Amino acid sequence: MVEKYRKEYYDARHVCYAYMLGHERKIFRACDDGEPSGTAGKPILGQINSRELTDVLVVVVRYFGGIKLGTSGLISAYKAAAADALENNEIVEKTVDEEISIKFEYPFLNEVMRIVKEEHPEIIRQSFDTDCLMILGIRKSEAEKLKSRLLKVETLTINGSK
Repeated sequence: MVEKYRKEYYDARHVCYAYMLGHERKIFRACDDGEPSGTAGKPILGQINSRELTDVLVVVVRYFGGIKLGTSGLISAYKAAAADALENNEIVEKTVDEEISIKFEYPFLNEVMRIVKEEHPEIIRQSFDTDCLMILGIRKSEAEKLKSRLLKVETLTINGSK
C-alpha cells in the first residue's frame, strides 16, 4: 500500500507512515523514511494510539519547502498531519464477537429468551424442533457473562458442554 503512494508522489522527499493491526493492537510499525529517527513515524503512530485505533495505516507525504524544520518542527508537522488525516476521515467501529451455540429442551425457551432479551446478543440462527438450537453472536468481552447466565438454565448445552 505504501508503495502506491511512493509511485504516486515520486517527487516527494519523504513518504512516512505508521500502522496498527489486530484487535489486540500488538502488530504495529512506524517508518521515518529518511527523516531523523523518531521524528515522523513515532508521531504518526502516537496519533493512532491516542485514538485507540486499529487496522489503520496513516501515510504522510512530505515535500521539502526550502526551510529546515529541525527535530521538534518535524515532530509537530507529522503529528499535525496525522491528526488532520484521522479527524477528516470516517472511523468505522467494529466489534470482536464470539459465537455461542446453545441447545436446550423446548420447555426452557421462555427462560432462554428472557436472558437473550436482557443480554442483547444477535440471534444468528435458531431452530425449534424436539430440541431447540440457537446460535448467538455477542461481543467477546460480554460472552462469559452470557454463558454463565445460560448455564444456569436446566438441560442447556453450550458449544457441546453442559
